Amino acid sequence: MTTLLLLMTSLYAETLTPAATLKPVATLKPAATLKIDTSHSRLGFSIKHLVSTVHGEFKDLEGSFSFDPKAPEKASGTFTIKVANISTNNIKRDEHLRGADFFDAAKFPTIVYKVTKVTSSDKKNLSIEGDLTMHGITKPVTLQAEFLGQAKDPWGEESLGFEAKGVVNRKDFNIVFNKTLETGNLLLGEEVAISINLEAEIN
Repeated sequence: MTTLLLLMTSLYAETLTPAATLKPVATLKPAATLKIDTSHSRLGFSIKHLVSTVHGEFKDLEGSFSFDPKAPEKASGTFTIKVANISTNNIKRDEHLRGADFFDAAKFPTIVYKVTKVTSSDKKNLSIEGDLTMHGITKPVTLQAEFLGQAKDPWGEESLGFEAKGVVNRKDFNIVFNKTLETGNLLLGEEVAISINLEAEIN
């Protein structure tokens, strides 16, 4: 009887896996090609106006890109913005911005940003260099970005998140419209601050 109990105990112990040898939950695979989730992404901008700051956004940001969290320096991609979808929460101002004084959307319907180089010291904070084509002119623009992580939603889809900021001088792209105030100051600033919140799905 004692021998039988010892044998059963031994067999039972062999069916248990010690905690130290449990397999970890599978890590999410590095991203290959990513597609922007437009419903969870935003491209905003702001510019000085008179004595305050005006904020706006482009409601149509498209593009696909590649990004490997383990090797961010290999990232690449091209992003396209449809100028006609600019919004500053003011219909008349938006129409003015689409016109010849500013973006001239009829002649230059898109803004394109093509990534040319990505550097990172810690795989989280990224410096993104790229060529920005706007108003018919292409200039290099650098964005400072942060990789926010990678996660799987309740439906099994994997996504990556990013935030990026940068500054563009609109005069570099020949968008020069302005008015001089009675104080001698200008109505509009020259520098435009860019703020991007990006969620992208793995294709």
